[in-house]
Formats: sequence, C-alpha cells, structure tokens
Amino acid sequence: MTDFDLVLTNVRVVTDEQDDPKNADIAVRDGKIITVEPGIDPARAAQVVDGGGKLAFPGVVDAHQHWGIYNPLDEDAVSESKACAQGGVTTALSYMRTGRYYLNKGGSYADFFPDVLGLTENRAHVDYAYHLAPMSKEHISEIPALIGEHGVTSFKVFMFYGSHGLHGRSADQSSFLMTPEGERYDYAHFEFVMRGIQAAREQYPDIADQISLSLHCETAEIMTAYTKLVEEAGDLTGLAAYSASRPQHSEGLAVSIASYLAHETGLPTINLLHLTSRKAVDAAVRMSKAFPHIDFRREVTVGHLLADIDTAHGLGGKVNPPLRPREDVEALWEYVLDGTIDWVVSDHACCREEAKFGDPKDDIFLAKSGFGGAEYLLAGMVTEGTRRGLPLGRIAALTSYNPSRRYGLPTKGRIAEGFDADIALVDPSETWTVRAADSESTQEYTPFEGFELSARVTDTFLRGNRVFADGKVTGEPVGTYLHRPTGN
Repeated sequence: MTDFDLVLTNVRVVTDEQDDPKNADIAVRDGKIITVEPGIDPARAAQVVDGGGKLAFPGVVDAHQHWGIYNPLDEDAVSESKACAQGGVTTALSYMRTGRYYLNKGGSYADFFPDVLGLTENRAHVDYAYHLAPMSKEHISEIPALIGEHGVTSFKVFMFYGSHGLHGRSADQSSFLMTPEGERYDYAHFEFVMRGIQAAREQYPDIADQISLSLHCETAEIMTAYTKLVEEAGDLTGLAAYSASRPQHSEGLAVSIASYLAHETGLPTINLLHLTSRKAVDAAVRMSKAFPHIDFRREVTVGHLLADIDTAHGLGGKVNPPLRPREDVEALWEYVLDGTIDWVVSDHACCREEAKFGDPKDDIFLAKSGFGGAEYLLAGMVTEGTRRGLPLGRIAALTSYNPSRRYGLPTKGRIAEGFDADIALVDPSETWTVRAADSESTQEYTPFEGFELSARVTDTFLRGNRVFADGKVTGEPVGTYLHRPTGN
C-alpha cells in the first residue's frame, strides 16, 4: 500500500502567503493536497512526477469566461476547457444568461439552467461554475433557489444592455434580451437585482460574504453619442475608433452609478469587472472611499494588461470594454503593482473567424466583441509581471487565491494541505511566440499573435489528474460542475 496517489517532486511552490517560491514536494491523495514539504519519500506514492525545478502555481481560478456565447455550449465546454488546461487554468467561471447568444432562449432559470448543466456535464477538462445574470423580474425571484439548489453564488449585471448594441451600434434590444413584454433592463432593474441579492444574503447568512454581484460598467447613453461622433468624424479606424466610441469616462460614470446603487440597497459585495482605464479604476477607488462599508473588488483582464490599440494583432482585438491606448495599459499596471486590483482574468470568449468579422471585414463596428485568452493568462502574468517587479506570490493571489475566496471556492486557489490538488507547472525561462495555430481553442486568430512570452505552462493537474503534459491535453474530461460554496 502507498500513502499517496501522486507525489510531485523537485518544484518551487508559489503561494499567495509569501512573495517568493519555496522548494518542496507536493503529496496528493483522493484529489486533495495532503502535505507540502521537502523530501517526501517517492516510494510512498503510486505515481511520481519530477517537476524539474519548475514553478508550481496553484491552478488558475479564471473568474471571467464566456463558454457558449458564439459557439454551441457543449462544443465550447470541450475545446475551450482544453485551452484552459493548456494555460494552467483549472477552474473556469463562465457568465451565462438568457437571451440571444448562449442558448438563444428566454424564460425562467428553473427551465434554462438545467439545460446549461446538461450540455456541459462530462465534457469539460477543467472544473467549472457559472455566474448568472438576472435579466427579468422572474429571475430576481429565483435567486434564493439558484443559490440553494444549484450552488450559484454570483450574479451579473451588464449595465449597457437595453440601450446600446452589444457590438457597438445602438439597436432594438427587446429581441436581443428576450425579456417579458413591458419589462425594462435599466437602472431600476439593476437596483431591484441588488435588492434581490441582498435579500438572499440575509436568507443565507453563513455564506453571505460569498454571494456577490458583478457589474460590466459602461454607460449606454455616452457610448451611443460617442459612437455617432466617431463614425461621423471618420478620422479613426480599427481598435482606436472602437476605444474612442466607448470612452473611458463611460466606465467611470457607470462605476459611480453602480456604487451608489449598492449603497442605496445595502448590498456590500460588489465586483467591478474588467476595468480598462485609469479613469475607470480611479472612479472605483473614489467610490470605495465614499462608501467604505461596500466591499468592492476590482478586476482587470490579461488582455488589457498585455495589448493596446496599437500592438494588438488586427481587429480580432475587439472586446467590451475596448482595448485602450498604451497610457491606460501602464495605468492598469500601476494599480496592479500597488494592490488596487484584486484579480486578473482572461474574459475568454471564443469567437471563430467566420463569426467574428462582418462585411466589410475591416469595419470595426460590424465585428463581434470578445476573444479567447485563457491559454495565455498565467504565462502572460509571469512574463510581464516579473519584468515589472510583481512578486510571484502576488501573481498567485491575483490569478487564484483572491477570486476563489470571493466566489465561494474555499477548496481552490492555494497549494496547501486540504486544498484541491490543482497545480500548474510553469517554466519561467522558456521564451516562446504566441501563435493562434498552437492553441487548443477553436478560435483561429488571437490579438496576441506574435507576442513573445518568457514563461510557459508545461503541465496542469486537476485534483491530482494530469490533464496537460508534453504540449497537449491528456485523457478524458474529468472536470466537474462546482456547487458553491465548495467543500461544504
């Protein structure tokens, strides 16, 4: 008899608990980490993997993805979870809603969400969960049941839906949202969503701090006006035009409105998603000072940290909110380095080339919004973060530990006794060039095409199962749906 299913030897363990890695072995049994210490006898293990001195990061908890937005959900669950494993992501939290895209239907979550779970069951190569968007009054009333029956503890509001087109031009949103006749998706609805979530927090006091609302903060009226200005002026094209059409102060204004509504409704657990600019983060910091009783968390994406409107490869870099000029990228890094940002995500939304681009192909306002990036999240953060002096322990906190705490995943996010054995091995000395053709995603392009990274994920373990090795995903899908909070 052996004591362990797996011992991972000769690694440098990275943890949010300290800046620098420590030399240790990791012992695993029944999918859990049993001990982390030097000199574990390999004879005690059924399987031994020599880590070759690589960095052992906690598997990435990518708290912002979109499976099934542009492709069938059951197909994305396979291919995009492979891209996750390729990038060291072991837990994917995907946004889901009724309406156009995703399953392309409306109705109650009581009918809708079981279909979502059925389409992804036994198909994912990493563990996964869902954030849900209450799009109607009925959805608000379903929040307690979603928490209690399905373990959905996080919800989302898209602040520009209802008044501005998803891809950049204003449009009739009633058919897009598929909400009941006579209902509006507006600030009043957002208020009632907040009241519904706060009521649910009071109903579930033991897990209240893990029940939260995330907001996509852009202001429809500002974007509609500026889109018209940009198109009429005609002096900007491509990603620069799209950034100007959704200006930075649109984010700041939406952050301010969302924050006051949180104050008004007494909802203290607010997540401000994919902040892209100095103005957006400045507004978030101002609001935290104005409302110190609100527990704000601030998110940025690896895309907005690596690429700008000039360096991104083509119109494939269109995303909401947009990629920004370099000065905003530098501002985001300032906020990452000083601790203002709580976590970094991919906002992975696979959109194949035939769906991404309109006719004409070079019209930025006809292209669809969103792109993949889970496969570059950890490597990109190690590459650019270490270059800027960001400690490895902070990278582990930003990519794993911090989001796991907010989103009801206490068994995820750290390499320590009792945690799930989710581990990403990273070679911090391997320089490589990003090529879309090398990705496990079905997306045929990437805005990071040609970017040079100086760290690479070589192996990924999900609950002790080696799901990525030797440059390819291994084995059958072993990912499971996470009923949150996990470990209860």
